[in-house]
Amino acid sequence: MAEEIETVSMEIDDKKTDQINPKFSINVLQLLKSAQMQHGLRHGDYTRYRYVQSWNLSEILYNKRAITKSTVTEVRYLHVLLCTAERAWSHAMEKRQLPNGPVPCQCIYLIGRLRKAVKWASLFAQLCAVKGDSRTSLEAEAYASFMKGTLLFELEQNWETALMSFKSARAVYEQLGKYGDIENQVLCRERVLELDPNINYCSIKAGKSNIKTSELADMGQMEGPALDLFKAKLEAVMDEARSQQAASMTEFNWLGHRFPVANAKTRVSILKAQELEKDLHGSATVPAEKKVVMYDKIFAAYHEARSCIRKDLVNAGDTENVKDDLSGLDKAVSAVLGQRTIERNQLLVSIAKSKFARNRDDKVEKATKPEGLVRLFDLLIQNTSDLSDLVTSRRDSTPEEVAFAEKFALKNQVFRAERCFYLAKSYSLAGKRAEAYVLYSRARSLAESTLLKLKAMSSFDKDMIQDLEVLYNNSRSNICIEHAAGIMEEEKAPEKITKGVSSISLTESGNKAGIFLLEKLDVYESSVADPNTKGVPHIEPFPPAFQAVPRNPIVLDIVFNSIEFPSLESRMKKEKKGLISRFWG
Repeated sequence: MAEEIETVSMEIDDKKTDQINPKFSINVLQLLKSAQMQHGLRHGDYTRYRYVQSWNLSEILYNKRAITKSTVTEVRYLHVLLCTAERAWSHAMEKRQLPNGPVPCQCIYLIGRLRKAVKWASLFAQLCAVKGDSRTSLEAEAYASFMKGTLLFELEQNWETALMSFKSARAVYEQLGKYGDIENQVLCRERVLELDPNINYCSIKAGKSNIKTSELADMGQMEGPALDLFKAKLEAVMDEARSQQAASMTEFNWLGHRFPVANAKTRVSILKAQELEKDLHGSATVPAEKKVVMYDKIFAAYHEARSCIRKDLVNAGDTENVKDDLSGLDKAVSAVLGQRTIERNQLLVSIAKSKFARNRDDKVEKATKPEGLVRLFDLLIQNTSDLSDLVTSRRDSTPEEVAFAEKFALKNQVFRAERCFYLAKSYSLAGKRAEAYVLYSRARSLAESTLLKLKAMSSFDKDMIQDLEVLYNNSRSNICIEHAAGIMEEEKAPEKITKGVSSISLTESGNKAGIFLLEKLDVYESSVADPNTKGVPHIEPFPPAFQAVPRNPIVLDIVFNSIEFPSLESRMKKEKKGLISRFWG
């Protein structure tokens, strides 16, 4: 009996202790993901995210002092530790994201900020184990493990310890992903996928995996803040692989020409661009938006190669053979860059066309206007003209170069027909039927003449011929539509004018919703609209209503014709006659 009483009293004491010291609950992963996506990390803006965390610390009204088990009386103390760790981590990642990478002094600072992040994350995990519930404690432990693994990953030391830290975090998120609501399960599974590339990379460095670099590159296509450091390391590995591969690259082939490539930086940049081109054209499942990003990377690589070539040209001196080779290589790289620019703009045209063809009632995504397509075709026309001029700039152009220039000259005609068609669309939407009719006719004639030239060639893009045939048919149908619409509008024009004139009234009041302020000065009633609504204030009608006014009398000045004026001959000066005139009178 005494034992039962003692047991009951212990249970009561435990309940009292829980009431005095309640367990705090923080959904760590959901809180961090929401903050990261809303404040910059969706686009890799670590500077903005760091500023937001500093602002959060000031909002919490935290006075800097040591946070221990005894001081954690509110959940905001745990939030302080989490925000401080995130601020230090984002500051380190900000340095890592510099265009040319961090310089040695910045690397030291970067490591120092990561050590701070590990320190605050570890303290956060320790206090959550005491003051937080079981789920909060698990998530805090996983967060601290991730920070520790990130530090070791950057230091490139203790790969096995880094591997164990990432695996520990992954195991926690994998278990938490089996429970809770759907949103929490999705977040945990995404986190697991983000940690996998880091685990595989550490396994390779620790000698516990045989994964190839190409497989790691596929993992690098994933998105997420946890993968940014992995991508930086992966890019360094890929650069080393390209440098080794560039040693065997001696020439650049273009239109039957072979240009020697002596500069190692030029070779690495060209190889990088060629690898990106293979990835771009090798997979048919890559979404269009991602292809645009890949094209930007290809442009950056070719621009870097071209800048290296032009520096070598400046330093070449009077060596004619070297200058000729470098000039030819510069021309070849510029031509390939022009081709990729045209391909990218064609991709943008296809995206814009798909949006233009969608239902205009769709409120999810804004439809493309025809003016946007006209601007894109202006760019394509300029690109093809520049490329043709570049290829045929020398007097001794080869047959391959002439054929290449002719091909893009025909593409130029295709783009002109497309531009004319969408320009007609814009005039049609504006209600200008005559202009639209003329432009559709011009688009049809351009499409017809270009089709004849394309079909006469032995080898050409069949998809372009098919698109041009569709354009020709669409132009013909729109010509008929604009003609019919113009005739109908012309027939209805007198009726509209008559109806409009008949609806004009000289006594019509501009206020249809109520009485204006000047007409109810004796009544205390607001004439200003409610700020929460879109009502119009009723103060004074504008524009003022028409009023009938009397016209001035018409006065015709007809008296002038009946007045007889006196003769003025007596006042006129008489001419003096000379001696001869006197005799001859």
